[in-house]
Amino acid sequence: MSYSPDGQQQPYRSEGQLQQQSHGEPYGRPHPPQGHQPPAGFGPPLPPYGEPLPLEGPRRPSRIRRWVIAGVSVVALAGIAALVMDHYEIPPFTDKGDAVSFGKPPADGKGGGGAQQPANSKALMPTGPAADFKNSMTLPDGTHVAVTTLDGKKSGFKGKVWVWAPKEYNDPKYAKSGFPVMIALPGGAGFPNNYWMGTDLGLQTSISKWYGEGKSKPFLLAMPVLNPEPDDKGIYWDGSDIPGQPKMGTWLTEDVPDLMKANFRTVKSRDGWSFMGSSTGGFAGLKAVLKHPDKFKAVIASGPDIVPDSPLWKGHDKEKAENNPELLAKQLIDSKGPDVYLAFQVGTDESNKNTLPNVQKFIAAYGKGPIHTDLRIIQGGKHNAKTYVPNMGEGPIQFISKVMEGPVE
Repeated sequence: MSYSPDGQQQPYRSEGQLQQQSHGEPYGRPHPPQGHQPPAGFGPPLPPYGEPLPLEGPRRPSRIRRWVIAGVSVVALAGIAALVMDHYEIPPFTDKGDAVSFGKPPADGKGGGGAQQPANSKALMPTGPAADFKNSMTLPDGTHVAVTTLDGKKSGFKGKVWVWAPKEYNDPKYAKSGFPVMIALPGGAGFPNNYWMGTDLGLQTSISKWYGEGKSKPFLLAMPVLNPEPDDKGIYWDGSDIPGQPKMGTWLTEDVPDLMKANFRTVKSRDGWSFMGSSTGGFAGLKAVLKHPDKFKAVIASGPDIVPDSPLWKGHDKEKAENNPELLAKQLIDSKGPDVYLAFQVGTDESNKNTLPNVQKFIAAYGKGPIHTDLRIIQGGKHNAKTYVPNMGEGPIQFISKVMEGPVE
């Protein structure tokens, strides 16, 4: 049997198939009279009379060749099928949705799981309870971006949080070490996803690369939703507790850190806690560090707003002022600390042309005393995450990493 191009089995029949000759003649054409030759230019000379003529028609492909062709075809089709099933996340060609645990799992299922630390340790072992993490994607280095649904006990808000740990986290050398945490906030809707959780922007792989180059700490990443619902009607929550609205400020600064402490080895002090974000997420991270300098030490704010401007603040001027980075910075300067480190980066081609001058005015007015600032201006940079990530490694990540701790025991 042979295989047609569409894969259907068909009987094999070569062209010019020969029939048994009568009168005991050999296979082939009847011979012309002895000594007759075809005219010049009409084929090769005929053999002497009585000798068999050469067979006509194409030679039948060998069985081995047919099996090789069939085998290659099957392998190619299987490869294409695997890629399609992986793309559409069809088991067993994807590990998406598999349970993920980071580090040594707790012995009692509630927390701990690591060696007991001395009282003066800088590291905090996982406090539990363990969250139900499911794999969202696996990176080439074997690390996982995992997701869980967090029911915020302090905010009352329930939403998704994606997490990632660098490969060093599972290195036996760091089994007793606490790692620094970076809470990464998106711009835009920030719901139902956090775009930092995807690998197309390269945040996770960049952190690993920068750490290998001595530029960055090996940060744990927490990537929560920023808003409680879409902002497609021009409504957003400024990462704040706006009266009558879901408490997104408490969600970001208390519930999300509690999730990380429950499931990871972290740093006890604020020296291991930071934010990063772009656009609205940059504002939320900047405001969180200035509002809670006792909990967070640094932020990388890319293309951020400088003042709260959600329409939901209408009628709540007092609460709005309590979430204004300018007023919070002034209060921090007046109280003489603690020190915070604010790394800004802004493109020269931002969609809002006021972004760069507003950041520069903020730095000029409040970049003193306990407020340490750094500004990277990205020539030709636009208002998007693809601009911000590569440039983080050229200054901002180094600026905050120099003052943060981790891994520490």
